[in-house]
Amino acid sequence: MDHITEPIAPVRDASVLEAFVVDVNGIARGKWVPAERIPDVLRKGIALPRSVFALDVWGRDVEAAGLAIGTGDPDGICMPVENTLVPVTWLTRPTQQLLLNMVEQDGTPFYGDPRQVLARVAAHFTRAALTPVLATELEFYFIDKRRTARDPVSPPFSNEGRWQGGQTQVLSIAELHTFEPVLADIFAACDRQNLPADTAVRENGPGQYEVNLKHVADPVAASDHAFLLKRIVKGVARKHGWDATFMAKPYGHVAGSGMHVHMSVLDRDGRNIFAEDNGAPSARLRHAVGGMMDTMADAMLLLAPHANSYRRLCPGTHAPTNITWGLDNRTAAIRVITAAHNTRIEHRVAGADCNPYLAIAGILAGLLHGLDQRSDPGPPITGEEREGHATLPFNWDDAIDAFDASTVMAHYLGAEYQDLFSAVKAQEQDEFRRRVTDVEYDAYLSSV
Repeated sequence: MDHITEPIAPVRDASVLEAFVVDVNGIARGKWVPAERIPDVLRKGIALPRSVFALDVWGRDVEAAGLAIGTGDPDGICMPVENTLVPVTWLTRPTQQLLLNMVEQDGTPFYGDPRQVLARVAAHFTRAALTPVLATELEFYFIDKRRTARDPVSPPFSNEGRWQGGQTQVLSIAELHTFEPVLADIFAACDRQNLPADTAVRENGPGQYEVNLKHVADPVAASDHAFLLKRIVKGVARKHGWDATFMAKPYGHVAGSGMHVHMSVLDRDGRNIFAEDNGAPSARLRHAVGGMMDTMADAMLLLAPHANSYRRLCPGTHAPTNITWGLDNRTAAIRVITAAHNTRIEHRVAGADCNPYLAIAGILAGLLHGLDQRSDPGPPITGEEREGHATLPFNWDDAIDAFDASTVMAHYLGAEYQDLFSAVKAQEQDEFRRRVTDVEYDAYLSSV
């Protein structure tokens, strides 16, 4: 376990502790604790209901997941994760935050905690004397806080006539200047929370940006960084009077937001197994790519977990639509970046709306499967090839079915967690089926 066991002195100048776990949808769930209780929490943890890990995206219990009322809704003990007690810079009163893991009464990890689902996948690498090295790139939109039924999302400044709908201004330095105050505060918050933020990039959509994180030799830590970066971006945006969204496709007519995962794997001697001694791409690289392609449909629900996720996956948008790989090719689902001994894989399928722990767990499960089975990915594509290549699941229904039936996901993530996640997504899917959208009324109410 990586929780704190030694007594720790009270945090100076803190008024409150914000202690939380990460739920199935990547939402922080926990408590505000008075500052004087911080040392006690660091030593003993806090109790939260186990059902917190089986809530749908609206925060409702998912009875079919088997963690709520049917079992008496018992508590689990949530212990601090080492080195995650850090200041929250965007709230009014002095606040510290603390990330937690849920454990059973005997101290073993609780199977329903997404962070520990990923830790179980990572343990397969440890047993094979391999070390995954990962980093994420997260895209998001700054949006105006004012929303109406007819105008639910719009960029900051749009009410001042400062946004032109036809402009993308990708990689614009001037646009970085326009958003400099909020971006500067985001990077300052990353520094205070010890997050290894790297670069900021102006992306294609109105008010869309990307923040890249540095590589770390620990997939759980890389996922921590992605999850905590999302908290920082949203919190700092609110402090500046805006909102920020990691929704996969907030605007139907412009670019969606993805979470690209860069990875390599080191052997026991620290050598990158994706490169031969002469720097050429290795056979094990091909096996890893082949395994991720073979299991991409199985893992799709982890990479695109919401109804809106599938709106992002459109041809001609740099978001992948087919199960393909390519060398330095951004139109492929899996891009191999050839850089001699630094050769790595960029997995481009996940939306920014994913739970990073579960998305990375699914990606790494595919990688392990490929190494084990010596999978063959076939030839790389050149350009945006789609003909003759299997498509990604284009709807939520197919993704739920593929995940629920996957023996590979059951093996690496655990059959119990497979059932839990499928149950949560099925309940959310049922809710969407009951709701009639405004476009349906617009199209059909009077005309049919």
